[in-house]
Amino acid sequence: RPMARWFQNKFLGFIEKLYTIQLRHALKGVWPNIYLGATVVLLIFSMIFYFSSNPRVVFFPDTDPTTIYVTMELPLGTSIERTDEVSREVENIINITISPAKHIVKSVTTNVGVGKGGGFEGNQPSPNKSLTSISFVEYKLREGISTSKIMQQLSKNLDGFVGAKIYVEKEEEGPPTGAPINIDVSGDEFDELIRITDDFVRMIEEDNIPGIDELKLNINVNQPEMLIKVDREKARLFELSTQQIALSFRNALYGREVSKFKDGEDEYDIFVRLDEQYRNDVSTLMNQKIIVNENKVPISAVAGFEYSTTYDKISRIDNKRAITISSNVSEGYNANQINERIRQILQDYDMPNGYTYEFTGEQQEQQESSEFLFFALLVAIALIMIIMVTQFNSFIRPTIIIATVLFSTIGVFLGLGLFRMEFVIIMTGIGIISLAGIVVNNGIVLIDYIDLMRQRKREELGLPDGAFLPKELEIEALVKAGQTRLRPVLLTAVTTVLGLVPLAIGLNFDFFGLYTNFDPEISIGGESVAFWGPMSWTVIFGLTFATFLTLLLEPVMYMITIRINYRIRKWTGTLPRLKKWKKIRKNDKNS
Repeated sequence: RPMARWFQNKFLGFIEKLYTIQLRHALKGVWPNIYLGATVVLLIFSMIFYFSSNPRVVFFPDTDPTTIYVTMELPLGTSIERTDEVSREVENIINITISPAKHIVKSVTTNVGVGKGGGFEGNQPSPNKSLTSISFVEYKLREGISTSKIMQQLSKNLDGFVGAKIYVEKEEEGPPTGAPINIDVSGDEFDELIRITDDFVRMIEEDNIPGIDELKLNINVNQPEMLIKVDREKARLFELSTQQIALSFRNALYGREVSKFKDGEDEYDIFVRLDEQYRNDVSTLMNQKIIVNENKVPISAVAGFEYSTTYDKISRIDNKRAITISSNVSEGYNANQINERIRQILQDYDMPNGYTYEFTGEQQEQQESSEFLFFALLVAIALIMIIMVTQFNSFIRPTIIIATVLFSTIGVFLGLGLFRMEFVIIMTGIGIISLAGIVVNNGIVLIDYIDLMRQRKREELGLPDGAFLPKELEIEALVKAGQTRLRPVLLTAVTTVLGLVPLAIGLNFDFFGLYTNFDPEISIGGESVAFWGPMSWTVIFGLTFATFLTLLLEPVMYMITIRINYRIRKWTGTLPRLKKWKKIRKNDKNS
């Protein structure tokens, strides 16, 4: 209670006195122009200061992973038994790596036959893959140990594993965006696309860009296949068609439905196909017999075979064939910086006519989200402007308030730059939009009261609505309005900033534990800090600076508009006659 009294009576009183002196000085002579010009220069400086430091720009905040996934991939066609053997070797390396931090590891599980596939496919059955999941305890129980550093060490120890490809990834956060590095190459001829993508991969790998996990195509160009070549002349002699031969292979490999089995209300299809040992035997497949006119004709009598390779699939974008080059980014590296370097490498490549490449995946989502947030900010400001114009019945006053919103970003850029914080497109963008609403609210409170004070002065002097006051009374009205609205504006900013501090630093406590066991279990930090922290700090930095702008710069800009309006009316001859103004000044002095 004594602290509250001191804050209300002494501290705020001192702030009001200091603010009144400063505001009165800022409204006299040429100082309004100097204050406004200095603010514009500071806005430019703050942007240069922040962006010239080459800040990390990220799409979503980076957090310490709660779960790390290690996918092991062997060549296509590897048996699941061999995959299990290699998986145990990988698991041994993982256990050795995490052994110093074993006390924060919740579980380590390995599933053979599934894998994340380096970010290219879901958990589909794959006998040549295995997936090891490493789960950690919650943040407050990790004793300050960074799971991101554990992930980096895992990547380092598993790098160069002989005989298999290893992908180290963490759980995906936010909406699905695709790989951090994702380049779509599209055109008509598949062979030409293969050549271009091979050139791209070679050029990027030769540059040795740090942070690239592994470049990989979204197709397998060496998919093994067995081509069956039918001798049509011989087939016609036996009255066989190519369709019959094809169906024979299909039935042998995939089966043919011959009946149905009913068990109560459930019904099951019955398929008949060759046993596994015969399905994998080429001679058995080629020597299977087709019955034609009661004659049994072996397929080998009318067809031969040869081994070959082909593509496992064909992808299309806008009806054009496309191949995607993708890669994850190693923990601790920035995807935007890596993609910018790749753009520089590929910009001199001579693309054939009809072939194009485009950065998609996370980069495309990031660009679309940035454009959406910028558009949302413009729409919000436009709607706010329309509402204020209808309420104030003026265009100048809403413009002053919106200008304050623009200048509030000075605090955002200076704060992020001074504390070397990264620019998180989603959360920082949301913070700037939120900041606009708070700044507009404070601006309306002050501008509306300035209008009220000027109107009261006119009524005291018997002037009509819209008439100008003597210079001294204009300054006095602005100072009085600012002094009166200082506390509401200041307290709004203080409560908002203090309310966001726990979210910015990740202050956590157990509410029920506090009231039942008197043990709140207070902790600082957590996964939520990385996500909500950028938004909170954006509002804190911006609002702290915007509060001073609102209290000082808005009256300054208001005074400038009064002077401009006065000169325009004087030039157009719409000012009251000089005798009336002399009479008003005389009455003002007598009073």
